[in-house]
Amino acid sequence: PLMGYTTWGCIDLVSASTGEMSKRYGFVFVDRDDAGNGTLTRTRKKSFWWYKKVIASNGEDLE
Repeated sequence: PLMGYTTWGCIDLVSASTGEMSKRYGFVFVDRDDAGNGTLTRTRKKSFWWYKKVIASNGEDLE
């Protein structure tokens, strides 16, 4: 069984090293580009639903 899992971030964020928004790390997509344009609408990614399933199954279902 899975003992633990740490995520980088739950929503897309600005890269600390490059200041880019184009690198997408989170489970939730944020509509924003490197120039700061966008609606800031949040949309759940496939990885959001995967992680939700992992949590619900206590790590038994990792597919």
